[in-house]
Amino acid sequence: MVDEDLAQLYRVETRRRTEQVNRNRERFPADFMFQLTEEEAAALRSQSASSTPGRGGRRYAPYVFTEQGVAMLSSVLRSERAVAVNIAIMRALVEMRRVAASHAAIERRLDDLERETQTKLGKHDEHLETIFAALRQLISPPPRPRRRVGFAPPDDDA
Repeated sequence: MVDEDLAQLYRVETRRRTEQVNRNRERFPADFMFQLTEEEAAALRSQSASSTPGRGGRRYAPYVFTEQGVAMLSSVLRSERAVAVNIAIMRALVEMRRVAASHAAIERRLDDLERETQTKLGKHDEHLETIFAALRQLISPPPRPRRRVGFAPPDDDA
C-alpha cells in the first residue's frame, strides 16, 4: 500500500508517518517497505489525480508497504485507530488471498475441461467428417456417361 493511502487510513499526516518509520528503520527492511523509482512515481501520479511536484505536491517518490510492513506499522503508530486499521487491512488481505486462490482453482478446472473437451471433440469431429462424406456420396447422383457431341467418323469396315 502507498504511504499516502496508509496515512489517510490512520488519520495521520504522511510526514508524521514517515517520521515514525524513520525513527524505527530497523523494523522496516526492504521486503517490508521500499521507495518507488521516479518512473514508477510518475506512472502512479498519471493514474491518480495527485498534484505534481512544484505545484504543492510531493517532493520525493512515495514509499510502498508490503503486507508485513503494514503489520509492522501498528507497532510504530501506537494508537487505537492504527490497531483497528491494521486489523481491517489484514482481514482484507486474507480475503484477497482466498479469492485469488479460488480464482486459480476455477482457472485450473476450466483448463482441464478445455483439454478434455478438445480431446473428445477431436474424435467426434473425425467421426462427423466421415459421416458427412458418406452422406454426400449417397445424395450426389452417380456420374452419367457423357454422350459425344457431333458426328462420329464412319468406320472403315463398312
